[in-house]
Amino acid sequence: MSLHLFAHPFSSYCQKVLIALYENATPFHLRLLSPDDPATFEQFQRLWPLQRFPLLLDGERVVRESSVIIEYLQQHHAGPVRLIPEAADAALEVRMLDRFFDCYVMTPMQKPVFDALRPAEQRDAFGVEEARKLLQRSYAWLDATLAGRTWAAGEAFSLADCAAAPALFYADWVHPIATDFANLLGYRQRLLARPSFARAVEEARPYRSLFPLGAPDRD
Repeated sequence: MSLHLFAHPFSSYCQKVLIALYENATPFHLRLLSPDDPATFEQFQRLWPLQRFPLLLDGERVVRESSVIIEYLQQHHAGPVRLIPEAADAALEVRMLDRFFDCYVMTPMQKPVFDALRPAEQRDAFGVEEARKLLQRSYAWLDATLAGRTWAAGEAFSLADCAAAPALFYADWVHPIATDFANLLGYRQRLLARPSFARAVEEARPYRSLFPLGAPDRD
C-alpha cells in the first residue's frame, strides 16, 4: 500500500482528508499520530518540521495541507467520486467554498478551543468573542447560500463538503447554530448522514474526552 496518511481521527483537518479517501474507497495506511507511537511521530517531524497534520506520503512524495492532499488524490489516485469539478468555473466555486469553510468556520471555531487550553491568566476573551461573531456571520451567509442546494456547491458532493463536514460538526459544539438557520442545520444533518463522514465521526468518537470545552452528548 503506497499511501500513508499521518493523522489523528479527532482532528478536523484530518477528517477532511479521511472523507475524501472514504468517498472513493481509496486504500491507505493510517499512521496514527499518538504519544504511544514515538517512531511514527519522529518520522512525521522529519517529513514536516512545522508539525501540522494531516500529511500524505505516497512512496517518496510528501503532500501537505488538506485541500492539496485531496486535489492530489484526484489527480493521482482517482476514484468514481470527482471531488473537484472538471469545468473551470464550477471548480472555482468549489475551491472558494473550501476556503470559506477552512478560513471562516474552521479557524474561528478553533479559537475558543485553543483558548481553553491556555492558562487562565493568558486567555484572550476579546479574541474568543470576535471568533464567535465571525462564526455567526458565517452561519448567516451559509444559510442564505445553501438555499435550494443539497451540497455546498450544488447537487454534487465535493471538496467543499469535505471541508464543511468537520468544520460545521465542531463549530456547532463551540457556537451552536441557531434554529433560525434551517438551511444550514439541514445541511449539517445531511453531512452527518453521508457514509464517509459518518465513518469519520465514529472513528473519532473514542477521543471525545480530548475536547477542551467538553463534547456535547449528541451527534
